[in-house]
Amino acid sequence: MSIAPPPESAHQDTVAPGEAKHHYLESTARFVAWVRAAAPYIHAFRGKTFVVGFGGEVAAGPLAQSLAYDCNLLAALGIRLVLVHGARAQIDAEVARRGLASRFHNGLRITDPATMECVKVAMAVTRFEVEALLSQGLPNTPMAGGYMRVTGGNFITARPVGVVDGVDHHYTGAVRKVIAEEINADLDQQNVVLITPLGMSPTGEIFNMCMEEVAEAVAVAVKAEKLIYLCDAPGLLDGDGGLIGSVTADEAQQHLDAGEGLTEDLHWYLPCAIRATRRGVARCHLIDRDKDGALLLEFFTPAGVGTVVSRDPLFRVREASADDVGALVALISPMEADGTLVRRGRELLECEIDRFSVVEYDNMLVACAALYPFSEENAAELACLAVTPEYRRAGLGEQLLCRIERRARSGGLERIFVLTTRTAHWFRERGFTESGPEALPRRKRELYNLQRRSKVFVKML
Repeated sequence: MSIAPPPESAHQDTVAPGEAKHHYLESTARFVAWVRAAAPYIHAFRGKTFVVGFGGEVAAGPLAQSLAYDCNLLAALGIRLVLVHGARAQIDAEVARRGLASRFHNGLRITDPATMECVKVAMAVTRFEVEALLSQGLPNTPMAGGYMRVTGGNFITARPVGVVDGVDHHYTGAVRKVIAEEINADLDQQNVVLITPLGMSPTGEIFNMCMEEVAEAVAVAVKAEKLIYLCDAPGLLDGDGGLIGSVTADEAQQHLDAGEGLTEDLHWYLPCAIRATRRGVARCHLIDRDKDGALLLEFFTPAGVGTVVSRDPLFRVREASADDVGALVALISPMEADGTLVRRGRELLECEIDRFSVVEYDNMLVACAALYPFSEENAAELACLAVTPEYRRAGLGEQLLCRIERRARSGGLERIFVLTTRTAHWFRERGFTESGPEALPRRKRELYNLQRRSKVFVKML
């Protein structure tokens, strides 16, 4: 069968074969590098439980299908998924359709008997639509051949909110108990558990609950590794509108108390994230609901795309051990290749590993620095200061410098020096003064590489 050539106008936008091949090789190299970089996360997350909470806006939004694709991929990678959907927008629409008025008190919906009928309809429709998205399996789609068993049940026992500030909330409820063993039993069968925020009371009544509080309670009860909220912002924002990549629960509480960088969703989700981390959930993530592939970018790239809330700081500075040699080689190799750092063989690193301090981020090595003392001249060299590109604005170099300076002082040393070819201004800004090779200790001066022409900076301790 012959194929007709494209029309002449199409040739105007084509690229030369050599250039096309170059682009192809670049894209395939990036893809291979991404898959390899994602491998440690895939190993770490297999068998772990993730609870994902999202509002009705997500379920009815343009990226609902993409979310289903990504959940399918997470499940295929062995991640145990619990999905908790909301339906606030759908309830509002049903209330309006019936000519009723939505009533709230302190942001909490007042669910009177008439409103409760709207809640039942909106929740049921939303759940069916989410289940339908998760049940796809068409060829030529990411879910081809990936059948997901979606289960649910009366996993949540509810209690009434009652009368607050003199206002009767009727059938608005709060979580009384989560039947965690039943949820875990479903997850053990490789099912995806879908939870609708309706709870039953021991008296047989049905209560309307907040999605975010149900997701929090479920995550705590099943001892989830991660609680994820898809929200109306990229994450928690600082005073200048910039994304805050990670915060401790205490730091997040300060932002909440000050009202800094809080959108409507964050006002409700952030307190749940803080409580969940304080009650045992390892990480809580706040991710932009309007970013395609946000779940994958957050979990399988080093920097992520949202805000992660944890009980303790994610960055941990410590002394290196023999187990870190392989990670150190991977960290500094790119900077050795481009001439930023002097080459060090693996054997040398193994011998000198006790010289190194490192920074871990979520159990991955992301920065390092080494201290080489010259005790006879009361001096020490700061060497091999390296930070992965994703974290070069996170202040890790500053933390390592402080760590190295403390180590030097504790050894009774009086000054610290560094040789650099590309970061002179960084050291000047941190109290170092430029000097010449004559300022180096004698043994270091004898090894000075004239061809490399490194600049010498000295700081008194």
